[in-house]
This record gives sequence, structure tokens and C-alpha cells, in this order.
Amino acid sequence: MQKRQQKRELFAQFASVAKALGHEYRLELLEFIAQGERSVEALTRLTALPVGTVSQHLQQLRRAGLVTARKDGKYVYYALAGDEVSKLLAALRHVAEHNLAEVQQLVDRYFHRQSDLEAVTTEELMERLRTGMVTLLDVRPPEEYAAGHLPGAVNIPLGELEARLGELPPGREVVAYCRGPYCALSLDAVEKLRGRGIQAIRLEDGYPEWKAGGLPVERPKP
Repeated sequence: MQKRQQKRELFAQFASVAKALGHEYRLELLEFIAQGERSVEALTRLTALPVGTVSQHLQQLRRAGLVTARKDGKYVYYALAGDEVSKLLAALRHVAEHNLAEVQQLVDRYFHRQSDLEAVTTEELMERLRTGMVTLLDVRPPEEYAAGHLPGAVNIPLGELEARLGELPPGREVVAYCRGPYCALSLDAVEKLRGRGIQAIRLEDGYPEWKAGGLPVERPKP
């Protein structure tokens, strides 16, 4: 009986992590934090949630060991506790996609155009990069790019894309990526590029999944 109780106590700790993931706001916060360290104020702007709500959810994530916090002056910054958190989120997504009909319906509605469904996997991207005929485009905001990005990626935020098309090497396919599989930034970028006659496709995953897979990342030199 003692061993059974100990095992249940262990499962209770596992359950506390699962419970911390059990809210859409917390999953959204984790997606943003996965791009790089964020302050409470920055997360409040990104999510358009009240600062008190953001702080409350961040505290629950911290207690579950999913994020870490550090204080710098009057600001508190949050970061993922490790790449294992990104892997956990990816596993959660895969299980939901494969086992919940409601999720598949929402995905089909989200990727409402057939072109939205087209994407290259990480393995396919690496093969294309080896040919040297692909331009990797990071359409996230500059601060996320600065926190880490795929090697050799060009950073042109979505809102600046049309004005900066001349920065893309001509005659090369563009592979766009952003925050993750459901990030609309890369979807919109591909649509804009194709509208200008540029061959473009999105990466199936985003920066967090690439990093969690142990693949190399770059950061701008100071």
C-alpha cells in the first residue's frame, strides 16, 4: 500500500503540470514565451488581456515548473523552463489533432484555403537548404528574431513585407516560418508572396519546434 500511495503522489505531481496547461490563455502565453523571454507588460500587449489576468496565469505556469521568472528593476521577465516544454506542447497538439474530431474541424476551418495546408516539414526544409536555392524568411517581429532564429533566415516582419520584397534574392523559392504550426503570420506571408508571383511555401512548424528538436539556432551578434 505504501508503494501505491507513493506512486499516486507522483501522479499527482504530473497532474499538477497537466492542470497548469488546462487553459487556453496559458497555452497562448506559452506560445509567445517560446519565442524568447518576455516581460509581463509585453505579454499583456500581445494577448490583449488585463495585466492581472496575465500575471495570475503566469504564476500558475511558474508553480508547475513550466516557466521561470527573473526580476530586473520593476519588471519581471518570463522564459520557458526548457525545450522539454516546447516538446510537451507539440505532443499535446499532436494528440488533440489525432484524437479529437472537434480539433480537426477547427483546423480545417482555420486553414480554409487548400494552399494553407501546403507546408514543408523540417526534414524537407533541410534538404532544400542543402541545394542553396531556398530563402528562409522569418516573419516574426524583430525582437523575437533577435531572441533566436533559424540559421540564415532573413527577418522581414509581415507588415513590412510588401515594401521590402526587393531584399529577397530573385529566382529562389521562399520558405516562410513564424511562431508555430497555427501562426497566421507565415500563412499571410505566403499569400502575399504568391500574389506577387514569388514561389513561396510555409514551414510546417515554427521556431520553438525547430529549437526543441536540437537543431542549430542563430542570434544576432551584439
